[in-house]
Amino acid sequence: MQIRTKKGHLWIGLIILLCYCGQKAKAATVDTVSFYSQSMDRKMKTVIILPENYKTTGKLPVVYLLHGYSGDYSDWIKKVPAVASYADQYKVIIVCPDGGFAGWYLNSPVDKHSQYETFITAELVPWVDQHFPTYGNRDKRAIMGLSMGGFGALYLAIEHQDTFGAAGSMSGAVDLTGLAGSFGIDKLLGPYSKYPKRWEEHSILYLTHKLVNDSLKLIIDCGASDFLYQQNLALHKKLLYDKIDHDFITRPGEHTWTYWANSIQFELLFMHHFFDLSKN
Repeated sequence: MQIRTKKGHLWIGLIILLCYCGQKAKAATVDTVSFYSQSMDRKMKTVIILPENYKTTGKLPVVYLLHGYSGDYSDWIKKVPAVASYADQYKVIIVCPDGGFAGWYLNSPVDKHSQYETFITAELVPWVDQHFPTYGNRDKRAIMGLSMGGFGALYLAIEHQDTFGAAGSMSGAVDLTGLAGSFGIDKLLGPYSKYPKRWEEHSILYLTHKLVNDSLKLIIDCGASDFLYQQNLALHKKLLYDKIDHDFITRPGEHTWTYWANSIQFELLFMHHFFDLSKN
């Protein structure tokens, strides 16, 4: 930026510069916390993104943001750094828990040390409410994620409707039975050929009977060229048949971070409207 030597231009330039610096100075706080989980029998790391001046703004809503298969708690802030600015924009606390390389956010009946459902819903949520200025209720608490995390967000929200009031999936694996033998799911649920009922009981497509209209605010997003698109389309049709209100978004795109970096903006806006319309 050029600042000319004429007095008027100099003052205008300085004002613009000061405003620019002020905007750059505003930034969410990104921290990694760690505490011992009894259900997992180890310390678990979680990224917490806090909007600027969160200590003086009063109570804040919380969005739990889940990573995908082979990722970890740091994925979102590393791959989509703009997530921090969204915490400021919407005045929301964003929590990114660890779901393991292939933990799938469920309680495994096979591996006693893979109890991610209990970790998130019974340990992490109360811990966050205890340590940060949250509302502490479902009307100001949402969960969303991508791929494995998209499954996790819908699964945890459906199974724990007293904890979460809204859920969002980006390219979610909503039918585990269609992924039998892949992505480490058999190590958590056992072989599909031996436990088909167990797999269905952990698949979103077979859990819609647990919903009544408006029991959860739902948004589902999947690219038209994503390998999970047909699953998501089937879920959309099933929800329509069951008369469960939801938002369904599709556009050109594949199973990529480029797609999710765009998708998260729509889903956070959806959550922002949900929080605004909810009772305090």
